[in-house]
Amino acid sequence: MDIVYIRDLRVKTTVGVFDWEQGIRQTVRLDLELGCDIRQGAGSDHIGDVLDYHAVATRVIAQVEQNRHQLVEAMAEDLARMIMTEFAVPWLRLTLGKPGAVPGAAEVGVCIERGVRG
Repeated sequence: MDIVYIRDLRVKTTVGVFDWEQGIRQTVRLDLELGCDIRQGAGSDHIGDVLDYHAVATRVIAQVEQNRHQLVEAMAEDLARMIMTEFAVPWLRLTLGKPGAVPGAAEVGVCIERGVRG
């Protein structure tokens, strides 16, 4: 299995368990690794034959901006489900971080893997 990746995607959204967090927009940071087979696209050199990382990033940004969550865990699950369904990705690893959420730490968050890595 090949992997298409997107690193350090930053999106503003509403996320947090505290009331004040639900009234502001905060930045979350995403790293995505998406399982796919690039051989057809490598042979044809045509965007229609590969997983379009620009389309995935655009859709992820829209999903994150349009939804509110209390937990980064819930946001990560929603994103994983959407990506796997809409882009027919059989496996993914998604890291979702919330910079500045804990004093003294650059970032906190979750890293999840879903699907079967072939």
